[in-house]
Amino acid sequence: MGHGYPAPQEASAAAAPNLRHAPNEPDHVMDHEVLLTKVTIDQLEAREDDGSALEGSVWFGGDKHKAWFKTEVERAEGETEKAELQALYSRAIAPYWDIQMGVRHDFELESDSRNWGVLALNGLAPYFFEVDTSLFVGEDGETALRVEAEYELLFTQQWILSPEIEVNFFGQNTPETHTGSGLSDVEAGLRLRYEFTPQFAPYIGVNYEKKFGNTADFARDDGEATSEMTWVIGLHAWF
Repeated sequence: MGHGYPAPQEASAAAAPNLRHAPNEPDHVMDHEVLLTKVTIDQLEAREDDGSALEGSVWFGGDKHKAWFKTEVERAEGETEKAELQALYSRAIAPYWDIQMGVRHDFELESDSRNWGVLALNGLAPYFFEVDTSLFVGEDGETALRVEAEYELLFTQQWILSPEIEVNFFGQNTPETHTGSGLSDVEAGLRLRYEFTPQFAPYIGVNYEKKFGNTADFARDDGEATSEMTWVIGLHAWF
C-alpha cells in the first residue's frame, strides 16, 4: 500500500506538525503549503512459477492537497494478469486521513480496457493500521469495492514484519474479466523486511490468494485453481 503516512515509530514525532496550523497563526501563514514529492515502491517482487508483482505510488503537493498516481501489476507464468493505473486528487480531512477522487484505468489483455471513477478514503486507523477503501464505478454502471489494510510490526529498528490483506467485491457478474458479483477474491500477504536504511529494504514472505462465489466458478470453468499460495522475494523502497 504505502500512502506516505509515517511508520509507527515515526508517527508520534510527526503528529504535532501534521496538525497543520497553530490556533493563532495568521491566515496568510495557514494558507501556505510547502510542496513535497514522494515515490514509494511498496512491492517489487519475484514470485514462484515465473510470477512477479509491482505495487507503487507517487504523490506531490502540500499538506492538504496532493496529486496521487498509484499502480499495480501482477504477472504469473509469464503473462500479465492484472495491470492498473489510478490518477487521483487527494485532500486531507483530518490528521492522517485523506479523501481521494479520480480515475482508474485497467489494461486488459484478453478483453477491452476499462475505465472507472474512483472515490477513496485512506489513512491510519487506531493502533497504526493503514487502511485504504476504494469505491469504483465503471463506464457502463458496474461497481466494485476494494478494502485494503496493512500493519507494521517492529521486532527491531531494522527487522519489520508486515501483514496485509486486500478484499474485492463486485456489484455484478462480468464473464469477460472472470469476476462475479459479491465477494470476489481475497489476497493476504506476510512479508519480513530488513531496512538497511529506512528508504531501502529487501524482504521475503508469502502471498495467498483465494477466489469466492461466482468468481471461483469462472475459474473452475477455465480449469484454474481457486486458491494459490506463493513464496516471494522483493524490495521495498521510497525516496
